[in-house]
Amino acid sequence: MSTTTTTVSLKKFMSCVILDLDGTLLNTDGIVNEVLKVFLGKYGKKWDGRVAYKVVGKTPFEAATAIGVMHLQYRWCNIKALPGGNRLVKHLNGHGVPIALASNSPRASVETKISYHLGWKESFSVIIGADEVTIGKPSPEIFLEAAKRLNVEASSCLVIEDSLPGVTAGKAAHMMTVIAVPSLRSNPIFTRIEGTLPIEPWHIGGPVIKGFGRAPRGVHKMVMSIGWNPYFNNTEKTIEPWLLHDFGEDFYGEELRLAIVGYIRPETNFSSLESLIAKIHEDRKFAENALDLPMYAHYKNDPYLTSSLQLNGHHINKET
Repeated sequence: MSTTTTTVSLKKFMSCVILDLDGTLLNTDGIVNEVLKVFLGKYGKKWDGRVAYKVVGKTPFEAATAIGVMHLQYRWCNIKALPGGNRLVKHLNGHGVPIALASNSPRASVETKISYHLGWKESFSVIIGADEVTIGKPSPEIFLEAAKRLNVEASSCLVIEDSLPGVTAGKAAHMMTVIAVPSLRSNPIFTRIEGTLPIEPWHIGGPVIKGFGRAPRGVHKMVMSIGWNPYFNNTEKTIEPWLLHDFGEDFYGEELRLAIVGYIRPETNFSSLESLIAKIHEDRKFAENALDLPMYAHYKNDPYLTSSLQLNGHHINKET
């Protein structure tokens, strides 16, 4: 399906977007972990970050109960937007798409957090906190209330969430689509395989992703980045596939087909070229190992990759 067709289809059926805040737009997980380490240290306790998933998507009271802490002072002014969060808000608002914010945090806390991000508060048609409904996520009530305030049918809303309670709430509210995005690596809603998150294959696309690519010389493993590459201050989004195969010559100008089947990590900036190169090679290692697994390997036979191609005027048959 072409990009144009996809855009038209979404506009036809989608009336609005409802976003979660913590872990979806804002990187609150790191701040909470940092504060908990200091707070618990005062009482001779040690915070175990491995159980952080127990508080993801919870209301403040539920989170406090889960970790045994009933009082916590957050440093909201230090919270940064997650990669792509600011662009998403600006993009939706700039294209006239109504957006709502539905968070399991209290309304006052939500407004304090977003106040440190220029233009965010004005971008949301509706802001709703867990203290404005009877029960928070995973109950669908907060999403149904958001749709009601937007004056749209729940079935025409797209929800973007990062936590299991949020995804459960969105599905229970019968939203049109619920998109789950990863925040914590340990979040049990996202089962990592060899350092990767399996996704439904899509054919060309930022995060760093991997899959298989077909060039005129066959189907090969591939690791790939999509984004602005912050280290080089790119002004345009680029797609940079790396076919994990040694070729004897260049094949510029020829058609390349890609099947993206897994996710490795979000777009990241680096302090040095050396650290960037090291991360690229780490991505390659993840891709090399994961793509040998049966759950990924069968995509080498994806018809999109194996069908005949017309490349540079020559008919290319499937190669093995």
